[in-house]
Amino acid sequence: MINRRTFSLGLGAGFLSACAGGSAPTGTTASRMRAVPDAGWDSWVASFKARAAGQGISQATIDRAFQGAGYLPDVIERDRNQVEFKRSLEDYLAIAASDERISTGKQMLQRHNATLTQIESRYGVDKEVVVAVWGLESRYGQRRGDVPVISALSTLAYDGRRGVFFESQLIAALKILQNGDTSPANMTGSWAGAMGHTQFIPTSYLAYAVDFTGDGRRDIWSDDPTDSLASTAAYLSRAGWVRGQPWGGEVGSAAANSGTPVAILQPQKPGPRIAVFRNFQVIKRYNNSDSYAIGVGHLSDRIAGGAPFQASFGPDETGLTLEDRKELQRRLTAAGYDTQGADGVIGKNTTAAITAYQQAKGLPVTGVPSVSLLRSLGG
Repeated sequence: MINRRTFSLGLGAGFLSACAGGSAPTGTTASRMRAVPDAGWDSWVASFKARAAGQGISQATIDRAFQGAGYLPDVIERDRNQVEFKRSLEDYLAIAASDERISTGKQMLQRHNATLTQIESRYGVDKEVVVAVWGLESRYGQRRGDVPVISALSTLAYDGRRGVFFESQLIAALKILQNGDTSPANMTGSWAGAMGHTQFIPTSYLAYAVDFTGDGRRDIWSDDPTDSLASTAAYLSRAGWVRGQPWGGEVGSAAANSGTPVAILQPQKPGPRIAVFRNFQVIKRYNNSDSYAIGVGHLSDRIAGGAPFQASFGPDETGLTLEDRKELQRRLTAAGYDTQGADGVIGKNTTAAITAYQQAKGLPVTGVPSVSLLRSLGG
């Protein structure tokens, strides 16, 4: 089975690259991408259209899809310049299960409870887990992406670095249009072609998306998240979700004692030891990353009213705890060096703020947090 995230660079390419600053958005961000004339892309599209027709795509669908489409150089730049972030589990959870994400998740669970309960009943996947995936993938629909998918996928297929893969996604996108689920203008997503509230790539959409509302369309692009949430549950169900079993939990917790662990993980020392069950592996079918699966599982537990992990992560290599780093960000911002949030995760915004502060105060410019820096900012 093609993983929904097979095309990505794994953890960091989508979720954490958007979280490199002090604040922590997720999923896809708003774009300002503009198509530019490119003779090579024009030639490639002409030859692709013949291949698409050979795979059963009607000429009317092809013509509609490519009307207004174009070459997006910014997509190539994104593809070439992805950064592989190596966040600690503590930093990852500070983003994935932040107070804001937990609070909003509880609100979304309450707002859509009737629908989510029906989805849980049909597919057997805990509604809190579905909401947690939604929260990580698009910040509960706030970051669905606005890049024209046909333009993005044709640009990436023409570029050739992963041409075969992206051409297969482009064919799948045309099939979606031919089926009438959405229009070319409405088919928007990330720069790499992931779409909707829970960021499905076109081939996964064809395989797993469902029309839960019964309106005849599998509409993951609508402001109404119903079909997206149900499609996520359908995906996890078909990937082997075990109804009624937790994903796992911190060793010693009630959840960890409620089933037979597949494994005991301790991604960061010091830090919590986590017992994981079969459903942990199922979440990894959605995104093949231990940190992602722990993030989804832990966020789902917190949305359901569960407690934070009890084991301490301790100070980092700079001697600062997570709370120390949050306080550093708050003090920098108060001093006029805005870190764009105080989540305790040291990203580009915090680094820039530290650098500016050090320059202004005549300190050695390192851009690195430290105990002495925290003290120099006062109370």
